[in-house]
Amino acid sequence: VQLQASGGGLVQAGGSLRLSCEATSSISSAGMMAWYRQAPGNPRELVASITSTGFAQYADSVKARFTISRDNSKNTMYLEMSSLKPEDTAVYYCKARWGEGYYWGQGTQVTVSS
Repeated sequence: VQLQASGGGLVQAGGSLRLSCEATSSISSAGMMAWYRQAPGNPRELVASITSTGFAQYADSVKARFTISRDNSKNTMYLEMSSLKPEDTAVYYCKARWGEGYYWGQGTQVTVSS
Protein backbone atom coordinates (compact mmCIF):
# COMPACT_ATOMS: atom_id res chain seq x y z
CA VAL A 1 0.00 0.00 0.00
CA GLN A 2 1.28 3.47 -0.89
CA LEU A 3 -0.16 6.88 -0.13
CA GLN A 4 0.63 9.87 -2.31
CA ALA A 5 0.01 13.28 -0.78
CA SER A 6 -0.27 16.34 -3.00
CA GLY A 7 -1.76 19.81 -3.18
CA GLY A 8 0.58 21.77 -0.95
CA GLY A 9 2.03 25.10 -1.92
CA LEU A 10 2.55 28.72 -1.00
CA VAL A 11 -0.53 30.75 -0.11
CA GLN A 12 -1.20 34.07 1.56
CA ALA A 13 -2.83 34.26 4.96
CA GLY A 14 -6.58 33.96 4.61
CA GLY A 15 -6.26 31.79 1.52
CA SER A 16 -7.29 28.23 0.83
CA LEU A 17 -5.73 24.97 -0.31
CA ARG A 18 -6.97 21.44 -0.87
CA LEU A 19 -4.69 18.55 -0.07
CA SER A 20 -5.21 15.12 -1.58
CA CYS A 21 -3.99 11.72 -0.44
CA GLU A 22 -4.36 9.04 -3.10
CA ALA A 23 -3.98 5.40 -2.17
CA THR A 24 -2.78 2.53 -4.34
CA SER A 25 -5.26 0.24 -2.60
CA SER A 26 -8.98 0.59 -2.14
CA ILE A 27 -9.76 2.88 0.79
CA SER A 28 -13.19 1.36 1.16
CA SER A 29 -11.42 -1.36 3.15
CA ALA A 30 -9.33 1.12 5.12
CA GLY A 31 -10.15 2.04 8.66
CA MET A 32 -9.26 5.38 10.16
CA MET A 33 -7.55 7.85 7.85
CA ALA A 34 -5.93 11.04 9.04
CA TRP A 35 -3.87 14.11 8.28
CA TYR A 36 -0.91 15.09 10.42
CA ARG A 37 1.47 18.03 10.16
CA GLN A 38 4.94 18.82 11.34
CA ALA A 39 6.45 22.27 11.53
CA PRO A 40 10.24 22.73 11.89
CA GLY A 41 11.35 22.01 15.44
CA ASN A 42 7.96 20.69 16.44
CA PRO A 43 6.64 17.16 16.88
CA ARG A 44 4.23 15.74 14.35
CA GLU A 45 0.65 16.54 15.37
CA LEU A 46 -2.74 15.18 14.41
CA VAL A 47 -4.77 17.67 12.38
CA ALA A 48 -7.89 15.71 11.47
CA SER A 49 -9.13 12.15 11.23
CA ILE A 50 -12.03 10.39 9.57
CA THR A 51 -13.44 6.93 10.17
CA SER A 52 -14.62 4.49 7.52
CA THR A 53 -18.17 5.66 8.22
CA GLY A 54 -17.27 9.31 7.75
CA PHE A 55 -17.06 10.49 11.34
CA ALA A 56 -14.56 13.35 11.45
CA GLN A 57 -12.60 14.89 14.28
CA TYR A 58 -10.34 17.93 14.29
CA ALA A 59 -7.62 19.52 16.33
CA ASP A 60 -8.91 22.59 18.12
CA SER A 61 -6.51 24.78 16.16
CA VAL A 62 -8.18 23.93 12.83
CA LYS A 63 -11.83 23.46 13.75
CA ALA A 64 -14.22 25.42 11.54
CA ARG A 65 -11.40 26.09 9.05
CA PHE A 66 -10.42 22.62 7.80
CA THR A 67 -12.62 19.84 6.44
CA ILE A 68 -11.51 16.25 6.03
CA SER A 69 -13.28 13.90 3.63
CA ARG A 70 -12.73 10.66 1.78
CA ASP A 71 -13.96 9.52 -1.64
CA ASN A 72 -13.92 5.75 -1.82
CA SER A 73 -14.62 5.78 -5.56
CA LYS A 74 -11.36 7.68 -6.13
CA ASN A 75 -9.36 6.00 -3.35
CA THR A 76 -8.56 9.50 -2.15
CA MET A 77 -8.76 11.42 1.09
CA TYR A 78 -8.90 15.21 1.12
CA LEU A 79 -8.20 18.09 3.46
CA GLU A 80 -9.89 21.34 2.53
CA MET A 81 -8.12 24.17 4.30
CA SER A 82 -9.48 27.70 4.44
CA SER A 83 -8.72 30.89 6.36
CA LEU A 84 -5.13 29.73 6.46
CA LYS A 85 -2.79 31.27 9.01
CA PRO A 86 1.01 31.49 9.07
CA GLU A 87 0.98 29.01 11.96
CA ASP A 88 -0.52 26.42 9.62
CA THR A 89 2.82 26.30 7.82
CA ALA A 90 4.13 22.73 7.99
CA VAL A 91 4.68 19.54 6.07
CA TYR A 92 1.37 17.71 5.93
CA TYR A 93 1.28 13.92 5.99
CA CYS A 94 -1.54 11.50 5.41
CA LYS A 95 -1.92 8.23 7.27
CA ALA A 96 -4.24 5.31 6.88
CA ARG A 97 -4.92 2.01 8.55
CA TRP A 98 -5.51 -1.26 6.74
CA GLY A 99 -6.03 -4.20 9.07
CA GLU A 100 -3.30 -4.08 11.69
CA GLY A 101 -0.97 -1.94 9.57
CA TYR A 102 -0.51 1.83 9.41
CA TYR A 103 0.76 3.55 6.30
CA TRP A 104 2.12 7.07 5.77
CA GLY A 105 2.31 9.29 2.73
CA GLN A 106 5.48 11.19 1.90
CA GLY A 107 4.29 14.66 2.95
CA THR A 108 3.42 17.84 1.12
CA GLN A 109 4.66 21.30 2.13
CA VAL A 110 2.16 24.03 3.00
CA THR A 111 3.55 27.52 3.48
CA VAL A 112 1.31 30.39 4.54
CA SER A 113 2.77 33.87 4.19
CA SER A 114 1.64 36.78 6.35
